[in-house]
Order: sequence, then C-alpha cells, then structure tokens
Amino acid sequence: MTKQLLRIDASMRKDGSYSRKLSDRLIDQLHTQQPHTLTSRDLAEGVPHINEAWINANFTNVSERSPEQQVALSYSDVLVSELEKADVVVIGLPIYNFGVPAAFKAWIDQVVRAKLTFRYGETGPEGLLKNKMAYIILSSGGTELGSDIDFVSSYIRHVLGFIGIDDVTFIDSSGIGKDEEKVLANAHTAIDGIRTVA
Repeated sequence: MTKQLLRIDASMRKDGSYSRKLSDRLIDQLHTQQPHTLTSRDLAEGVPHINEAWINANFTNVSERSPEQQVALSYSDVLVSELEKADVVVIGLPIYNFGVPAAFKAWIDQVVRAKLTFRYGETGPEGLLKNKMAYIILSSGGTELGSDIDFVSSYIRHVLGFIGIDDVTFIDSSGIGKDEEKVLANAHTAIDGIRTVA
C-alpha cells in the first residue's frame, strides 16, 4: 500500500540549502524502499504566528466556535491534517543561532493543539499522532549534534513525542562549516543506509 510522506522544509534559503538537498536525497531513498505519496510544506513561504484570536478560538469548544474563530484556526487545521495523514515525516531543519528557525517554531505552535494532537489524561499528556516515523535532517555551520550547545535535537524530539511521534531518526549534517566534505559524506552514507520505512 502506498504510504503518505510529508516533507517540511524549514530552511529560509531556497538555493544552496544543505538541508533541502539532503531532504531530496532522503525522499528519493524512501521512494526506493516503498512508493510514497508526497505532500510538501515549505516554511520559507511563511507561517503565521498564533495570536490572541487564535488562542481564544483554540480554547473554544468546536461546536461553539464562531465563523470568525473557524477562520482563525483554518490554517492550523490544514497543517494538522497534513500530519494526521502522514505515515512518514521528513523535516529539513537548520540550526539558526542555536535554535530552530522562527518559521519552524511558528509551525510547531500551529500543530501542537490540545484535544487534537495531544490530550491530558489521568497519567499526564498523551500524543494523538501515533504510528508515524520522523526523519530530521539537522544541519548547522558549527553547532554539532549532541554537543553541549545543541539545544535543538532534544527540543524537537520532545515536541514530536509530545504529539505522539516518538519514532525519530536524526540525519546528522551538523558542523558543515568545520568539515563540509566529511559531514556531507557521513550524511549521504546515513541516508543511503536507510532500509526500512513505516
């Protein structure tokens, strides 16, 4: 059966982006394992930040939302639907100033929604987007994956796990500014070695 693949590009660069090029390679590799229907979301095209109207709408019961509140959540609903339908999520994620790009944080704020992508139960929070895999292509100039100044990998693993996506694999393309040839070679090897998909 054909799987659903969601590609998210968080780099603000359309050209010359390492994470975009590696995402291309990873998606090609996933397609060789099993055919996928691809949906792409390019965050460089803009992601609206949540605001007071969004928050008020989100915390209003679905049956009680006004037409204006439905409109306020309409973009978020589309992003959540993309995640719900996906079997595999590929995120090309550069590190900007020791954190995630602002557009990616805005995307997270749009998709982490109580009673929709997570809920609180007697034992605490429960993610509702289960049985999915995520591949994170983490790119940086100097911040290396797993180093003392890597504040991104644990954050994204936690956020995805919070909404139910706990099968997370990192493709390491960090520290490109230190040794581009070696870093990219290792990333290519990691991608080419992927042998299983959801």
